[in-house]
Amino acid sequence: MIPISKISFGEDVEAEVLDTLRSGRVAQGPKVERLEEGFAELVGVRHAIAVTSGTTALVAALRVQDLQPGDEVLTSPFTFVATLNAILDAGATARFADVGEHDFCLDPASVGQRVGERTKVLLPVHLYGQAADMGALTALATEHDATIVEDAAQAHGATFEGRGVGGFGLGCFSMYATKNLTTGEGGRLTTDDDELAQRLRTLRNQGMRERYVYDMAGQNYRMTDLQASLGLPQLPVYREQVEARRRNAKMLGEGLGDVAGLTLPGELPGRGHVWHQYTLLLRDDAPVDREEFVARLGERGVGSGVYYPRLVHDYDVFRAHPRVVADPTPVAESIAQRCVSIPVHAALSQSDVDHIVQSVREVMSP
Repeated sequence: MIPISKISFGEDVEAEVLDTLRSGRVAQGPKVERLEEGFAELVGVRHAIAVTSGTTALVAALRVQDLQPGDEVLTSPFTFVATLNAILDAGATARFADVGEHDFCLDPASVGQRVGERTKVLLPVHLYGQAADMGALTALATEHDATIVEDAAQAHGATFEGRGVGGFGLGCFSMYATKNLTTGEGGRLTTDDDELAQRLRTLRNQGMRERYVYDMAGQNYRMTDLQASLGLPQLPVYREQVEARRRNAKMLGEGLGDVAGLTLPGELPGRGHVWHQYTLLLRDDAPVDREEFVARLGERGVGSGVYYPRLVHDYDVFRAHPRVVADPTPVAESIAQRCVSIPVHAALSQSDVDHIVQSVREVMSP
């Protein structure tokens, strides 16, 4: 089976982990600091703050916005539940704008219709490794005196007009096991704001500015040097890994471009896609529905994934929630019903890509 994602570590990672174990320094220490410095350089910002997960990054980013009851965070309904959970954890109200058909990210036109005087944060999600339209969204945030928190969980190294995502506002990245850059579990916050960076470092360390001197009510959001040991050897070769994903995406596009019933993803002008996922849309003229498409691909040894099968608020736990406002988002709803991702990861061989293309073509043959 060709998996939808593949996790593997080389001898360089094993050596880094062993070095950490032998050092006796396994909690947050010098290797976390080195990983922060390398990640800040990747994004193109002054500060990267390591935390325990991408979810923690979102929670921390919203906590330092000092949101009050009734304040609203405007985000995408087509995302992982962590985006919504973080908003609710911060005590804010979640509202949703629609997404674009071609980038799966917040549609600035829809945001412009939904943003209001209670909107304190715009929270775009850079889905699948594609950057949202940060030019238009930044302008809207400025116009309405809102801050920007970027959910860049899947977009390590993605760019908008040459500028790294996570550098337009307060960036939030996941280092979960299946992400392009991984530490198993872990997250990053990124910013150019020196004062904000210090607040976040204090927040992650139980609110301590220095030992037993507390500046705020904080939490333990610290990453360990053991986790950092997994990530450090990946940084020098990360650009190569992204280029491999881009080559695979290009070959998939060339092999599937003429298949009826499919809409293929693409890298939009001015945006640097890092291809965390290669997500197809099944059109109305597709000869199979999504369930059959997934099943028949699996029979041919090709893994796939549906990210995400329902809008984030379309669950009982959120439908009646007093701080979840689910305005209509028809494009997002349509995409959620038709999306399916196929392998694009850097470990694919040429024969793997050929087999994926042939399998999809067979499944889509009338």
